[in-house]
Amino acid sequence: MSNDVLVFVEFSDGKATKPGLQALGAGHNLASQLGGSAIALVIAAGADAEAANLGKNGASRVLVAGGDAVGNYSPDGFANILAQQAEATGAAAVLASATPAGKDFVARAAAKAKCGLAADCTELKADGGKPMAERPVYAGKAVATVSAPGQLWATLRPNVFGEVSSDNTVTAESVSVSFGPGDLKAVVQEILAGVKGKLDVAEAEIVVSGGRGLKDPNGEGKANWDNLQQLAEVLGAATGASRAVVDAGWRPHGEQVGQTGKTVSPKLYIACGISGAIQHLAGMSGSKVIVAINKDDNAPIFKVADYGIVGMVEDVVPALTAALKETLGS
Repeated sequence: MSNDVLVFVEFSDGKATKPGLQALGAGHNLASQLGGSAIALVIAAGADAEAANLGKNGASRVLVAGGDAVGNYSPDGFANILAQQAEATGAAAVLASATPAGKDFVARAAAKAKCGLAADCTELKADGGKPMAERPVYAGKAVATVSAPGQLWATLRPNVFGEVSSDNTVTAESVSVSFGPGDLKAVVQEILAGVKGKLDVAEAEIVVSGGRGLKDPNGEGKANWDNLQQLAEVLGAATGASRAVVDAGWRPHGEQVGQTGKTVSPKLYIACGISGAIQHLAGMSGSKVIVAINKDDNAPIFKVADYGIVGMVEDVVPALTAALKETLGS
């Protein structure tokens, strides 16, 4: 087994995604500690030219699996390719971002490679020449350190690891795909995208979330949700929501933050009218800075908040938005 690290770099619309580049940065840093190199794996049709640019993001080699068989996403197809390249490269660790796609197929690939998987990791390091990973467990109450007797397989929480810059100049290397579209059990035929340009809470650097305290947007809470949206726009933030809000049908499920929603790690998380149930805290406690706005000074959210504002969201959010507009000149 080599000291290299194999990293699946996710592509969307012909370009590497932000979580994909973060995973590559993490792989580059881990490989440097191990005395090896980062190998990027891209699974996308017609991506050779763009994939070659990954040398600037820390890749020493770039492998590209293309063709009709990977024109559309397929969990078993992607799993086959990743498992094959994990064996071919003999990498010490195999990494991918914990995006919806990463959560969907990387565990399948690890099973094919007869390896376990450390999911949603927040730290990587080398210890005694072996790769190690750390991941939160028990809703973030503890951290588990994971090692493996062979290859370490891990998915990485978005926005925890940073991208890197490098002077590497690489050429994309084509890897064979040993199956065709007809061999796949399932293939994605259509993706119904959300509002174009809307930030995903899992990838955003700033998230503004609303809870039941904002009330029904179809009734007395309409102004509150409009105010929350304005605050998000001033900050260039994504909008999030608690489970109670999503269950009530007030906001789409894609915005749900928490144990049964999305786990986020932004630089700034503003919780508006969210009490702070343990399930919600599990999804956002990794945020760098947490600001809580709640009328109840005993709300659990204040126990994890870096800054707390006790007051009515009807009053605080508009005042905060106005102050930010003045400060940011927007």
